[in-house]
Amino acid sequence: MAVGLSKLAIGRIGRVNYARPPAAVWLSATLVAIAVLLPLAYLALRASGAGSELWSLLFRTRTFEILGRTVVLVIAVTGISLAISLPLAWLTQRTDLPLRRIWSVLTVLPLVIPSYVVGFVVVAALGPRGILQQALAGPFGLERLPDIYGFPGALLAVTLVAYPYILLPLQASIRVLDPRLEEVARSLGHGRWATFRRVVLPQLRPAMAAGALLVALYTLRDFGAVSLLRYETFTWAIYLQYQTSFDRILAAGLSLVLVVIAVVILFLEFRTRGKSQYHRAAASVSRSPTYVKLGRWRWPALGFCALVVLTALVMPVSILSYWLVRGFSAGEVLWQTTGYALNSAYVSGLAAAVTAMAAISIAILDVRYPSLFSRLLERVTYIGFALPGIVIALALVFFGANYATPIYQTLVLLVFAYAVLFLPQAVGSIRSSLLQVSPRLEEAARSLGRTPLQTLAAVTLPLVRPGILAGAGLVFLTTMKELPATLLLSPIGFKTLATSIWSATSEGLFARAAFPAILLILLSSVPMAFLIIREKRRSDK
Repeated sequence: MAVGLSKLAIGRIGRVNYARPPAAVWLSATLVAIAVLLPLAYLALRASGAGSELWSLLFRTRTFEILGRTVVLVIAVTGISLAISLPLAWLTQRTDLPLRRIWSVLTVLPLVIPSYVVGFVVVAALGPRGILQQALAGPFGLERLPDIYGFPGALLAVTLVAYPYILLPLQASIRVLDPRLEEVARSLGHGRWATFRRVVLPQLRPAMAAGALLVALYTLRDFGAVSLLRYETFTWAIYLQYQTSFDRILAAGLSLVLVVIAVVILFLEFRTRGKSQYHRAAASVSRSPTYVKLGRWRWPALGFCALVVLTALVMPVSILSYWLVRGFSAGEVLWQTTGYALNSAYVSGLAAAVTAMAAISIAILDVRYPSLFSRLLERVTYIGFALPGIVIALALVFFGANYATPIYQTLVLLVFAYAVLFLPQAVGSIRSSLLQVSPRLEEAARSLGRTPLQTLAAVTLPLVRPGILAGAGLVFLTTMKELPATLLLSPIGFKTLATSIWSATSEGLFARAAFPAILLILLSSVPMAFLIIREKRRSDK
């Protein structure tokens, strides 16, 4: 009887602890969700006041042309990125490829290079008076190369920086595949290709869908590469409309189309994911798989990896170095770049800290107090990530100018924009770490008389600190590269590496853009190295 009462008491204690979240947790999570919804509120407000003018804009022939160009670029970049990433992930994780561990890192590193830097590299290398044309002019008398501007250049530039978004989840999924399933298929008479197609590929479907979603959204929201290469998508059209028109209703109307495209992409990813179960049927001891011997395909596979790394990593760094040397030899003044680097690191550090703190309450509410309300709040955080930075920036320009003038054109509003844009990255990282922490540790602290907030501070947060740091590092990396929000919301006179690169390249001053571009890559490599090392340690456990 006493045992039964004690169990009942423990059960009640557990329900009391975890049935009702602390007021500070749910209140802060609610405020964060409301902040993320501000851009949608802005678009709804502007659309409601536009009337028939908005509909005439949306159904113009030019709007459909921009829509077609945007959709074609999204589909092409996503398809090519998938075609590059799937063989790369398989070669670097499950074959006897020479130096496969080095290739697995080098093929991911283009993620730290912003698209506008690659756009600048493409123009500098393959443009009308680029490095390649100058090299061919002497021996061959070539005066002009085929035009790289437009769709070909935009496709090349965006693909080179977008494919790692598919490669990373594919590598992680391949590392945890159960090799016994492949062994069973081989024992039933299936060859290697049939086993890969019928057994391995279906297990990689969630990672492929998730990575393709990220690539599609990245392409949809890209501004730097498409603007430098003069390929008019919605992001560039919205920026031009904002810069050249006093009435912002037209820019808001084009932003609404982007919102619809993002929602369609999210819906397609949800349908592609399906309802299939991909977890192992039973717990098993983790063991290393048998690596596939490439045989005569070793050298073609090695050449494929080398070609990707040369094009996506070595070529940008080499061309930036070339223009940097030319800038130094021509006496280009580069001392201002140090100040831009300090500004970038400072505002990115602020954004990383603020975003990580805002994500903690969302993750805790979703994992420890699951309900329809907590799930809804967690899904709301993805709205900002699904929208392009220029849409978020336009919404906050309107909000700041009309309702928050004290913080308009200040770092406060800029950091707020970064938090809205990149909150899901921090939430996902913290949520993953929190799922690995047993709630019994928190129950033990509560049984010793600690309050929920004391338990959170003394037990939960120290245990999920790696996830918090990883989320902050990811936010720092993406904030360093963010361009449209920085262009529209930066305080007057506040320049970052991103804005200085864009300003110089838009004027054709390649030597002036090279040094800040190299600094940006170096600074972005720090959080990227941290994330790679952390992921390797997790996979080795």
